Amino acid sequence: MKWIEITIDTTDEGADIVCARLSMLGVNEVSVVQGREAVEAIMESSVKYWDYADDAALNNSPAVKAYIADVKDNEGISDRITDSMRELDAMRDEIGLPLGSLEVRTALVDEQDWANNWKAYFKPINVGERLTVCPTWEQVDDTEGRAVLRIDPGMAFGTGTHHTTRMCLEILEKHIKGGETIADIGCGSGILSAAAMLMGAGAATAVDIDPVATKTAAENAEYNGIDIMKYTVYTGDILSDKQIRSAFTKQKYDIVLANIVANVIIALAPLVPQLMHEGSVFIASGIIEDRLEEVKTALEASGLAVTKVLCGEDWRALEAKLA
Repeated sequence: MKWIEITIDTTDEGADIVCARLSMLGVNEVSVVQGREAVEAIMESSVKYWDYADDAALNNSPAVKAYIADVKDNEGISDRITDSMRELDAMRDEIGLPLGSLEVRTALVDEQDWANNWKAYFKPINVGERLTVCPTWEQVDDTEGRAVLRIDPGMAFGTGTHHTTRMCLEILEKHIKGGETIADIGCGSGILSAAAMLMGAGAATAVDIDPVATKTAAENAEYNGIDIMKYTVYTGDILSDKQIRSAFTKQKYDIVLANIVANVIIALAPLVPQLMHEGSVFIASGIIEDRLEEVKTALEASGLAVTKVLCGEDWRALEAKLA
């Protein structure tokens, strides 16, 4: 089996933003290459990312890497990533953080060239108080009462506890009492809605613009034993696709999730209250610190009150309820 190795040159500050852009394309699980000191500090304390290739510790140039199976379904993905990085490059002034060159390099590699190193650092990680995220080849002997979400990257991905995802999960677990209905907008690999189901939610409806992401989300849900009759996934844009929007708005959800980016959350703001009832909660993440107030203003203008904000380096996640 051949794999497409995609490397995006960036900075330590820009790595999270590049990851967010990849997530928009359905590439949600990536490895982050950092310099020796950064890698050692992370491995000695809490793990920020789950996987580092051995050469990452020797490479002082930060980058984001993704490995994608060289199959027909993935044709054109490198061009789409390149286009996305060009769009990001044009947003430098708006973002206000150093992003590096954003050069995209691709190579075709054999599985054995990287598979063993890639797995070496992919270990079970406890997130919040109720969840453990675990690769399928690892065992968790003592779950300590935690729900275990098993992710199989299929060699294409190296899942990490990105700040945006971690903060969403930390807020989410506080609201799962049992039987909740979940709307997961921009679901990516489905980690949030799948985790909600494993922690006791009753049903989830997810959507993403990328068919690769929705396919992965459905597969992850099935692998974790989630009843597919209670886990519905749509492919498309909820903002522009009237059919998908209608499917979502025909009911009210206990929890609405949107781990995307600030621009999309702002665009979603008028729609979100239509998905909520009194007592529902909206959990949003993927928000750069500098844009938090702009997001809060948009939500408040749409009838939501922000009740909590979590911080993770330059990223923010928030909880909001109907005002």
